[in-house]
Amino acid sequence: MAWYEAFGLLIGMIVVLMLLGMPVAIAFLASNIVGAAIFMRGATGVEQMLHNGYGAMTLFALVPIPMFLLMGELFFYTGLANRMFNAIDRLMGNVPGRLSYVTVAGGTAFATLSGSSMGATALLGSTMVPEMMRRGYNKYLSIGPILGTGGLAVIIPPSALAVLLATLGQTDVGDLLIAGIVPGLILATAYVLVIFAWTRLDPNAAPGYQAGSVSLGEKLLLVVRDIIPMFLVVVACIGAMVTGISTPTEAAAVGCLAVMILAGAYRALTLKAIRASLSGAMRVTVMSFFIILGSATFSQLLAFSGASSGLIEWATSYELAPLAMLFIMIGVILLLGCFMDQLSMMLLTAPIFFPLAQTLGFDLTWFGLILLLALEVGYTTPPFGLLLFVMKGVAPDHITMRDVWLAATPFVACVLGLILLVIFVPSLATWLPSLSH
Repeated sequence: MAWYEAFGLLIGMIVVLMLLGMPVAIAFLASNIVGAAIFMRGATGVEQMLHNGYGAMTLFALVPIPMFLLMGELFFYTGLANRMFNAIDRLMGNVPGRLSYVTVAGGTAFATLSGSSMGATALLGSTMVPEMMRRGYNKYLSIGPILGTGGLAVIIPPSALAVLLATLGQTDVGDLLIAGIVPGLILATAYVLVIFAWTRLDPNAAPGYQAGSVSLGEKLLLVVRDIIPMFLVVVACIGAMVTGISTPTEAAAVGCLAVMILAGAYRALTLKAIRASLSGAMRVTVMSFFIILGSATFSQLLAFSGASSGLIEWATSYELAPLAMLFIMIGVILLLGCFMDQLSMMLLTAPIFFPLAQTLGFDLTWFGLILLLALEVGYTTPPFGLLLFVMKGVAPDHITMRDVWLAATPFVACVLGLILLVIFVPSLATWLPSLSH
């Protein structure tokens, strides 16, 4: 069978099963079993494929995924995250548009740790948007920052999605986590500047309202009690990885333990919070591991059938510049983002794109960071990005789809600008990881 026939068969089975409503991870697994039976000599091939897939799920490098997810769930269900959000809100006083700033900070923290931009968008869309609009905020300024948090969430460590992509792409997990720090700070600054310029050019977009006066002593108490402890947990995780003191796995475990100790100190570590946190982390972890199983077996089938080598030879035969190939890959992800969630896009593209990137001579950490950002942009790009429909579903009834598109545009533009910046200034992604070696 020619490589393109094998490739078309494998992809075609997956697409048909997804169109029939089968969950993506199960669709991949079912297609892989059929593919193994065809390309790997029947039942023996299926057994070998599943054995290899099991090996891919028992890697020590995957331990940060459940740890980071549990860390985020504990932050949320114990109320530590709300304490921090409320403290920041009170400290900002009468700053115009302060709820938008709080939304960006809070949404980024939640989505980063939970690994789910959809979850963060649904949560903030249903809670913060009505509150901001009740206070007279422009509908675009109420919605836009929430949609923008996803771009920050996927690259600022600790990011469960970054761990997953590094595992799928067989590149260094710690390097990809650390690579997002500098670009993440640049993107956060861009968001702040967008909100600042917006509120200055159109003061009515975020009408001022009198915040309760907070004395200097109260401000110090808020910082010491409700902000610094939570901030130090995240900084300690990142710092341990950057300095090489610990691996990502060790940093994730210590961070998770630190959150539990912190919640206990605030007397917020209840049995109910622990159950809810474990349940939430378990659901996403199981889904992630199904993704890894599907991806590992899919990669093997692509290689065994000759589809991988054939596709790479075909792609490189056109003698396109590596930069042109990179933009084509980004374009494919932007298109897929209209129909798939991030995990599904990772599962479909990582086994194909990472070998191609290696053939083209790309630094895989740099490429992985660009891929993460492209995954998030595809998820939020008008007119069909899935995150836009999530927001429409939880926003007040009078918000139209056009409103959501317009609100997303400036923040999507910031992420696209960052992608171009990282492409043409690679050191933004590679400098910090190089210090950790």
